Amino acid sequence: MQRKIKESMEVIGADGVHVGTVDRVEGERIKLKKSDSFGRHQGHHHYIELGFVAGVEGDKVRLSANADIAVTLEEEANGRPVNL
Repeated sequence: MQRKIKESMEVIGADGVHVGTVDRVEGERIKLKKSDSFGRHQGHHHYIELGFVAGVEGDKVRLSANADIAVTLEEEANGRPVNL
């Protein structure tokens, strides 16, 4: 599945709500584009573990969690959780 994930694909929650946009896959994580960061976390990349990917459908990466939960699963570059 990792090979199916490409730059600029939309990342959506299980509920179909936008979570982010793929910048690229790095190791076992999806690196999201900076433009999808928010609040005080604006201007840098966030990451989502590939283990949360439920599937790839066309140009969308669907996660196994709804968007409101998925954003709490995002990580900083160092692997620490994003503190909302």
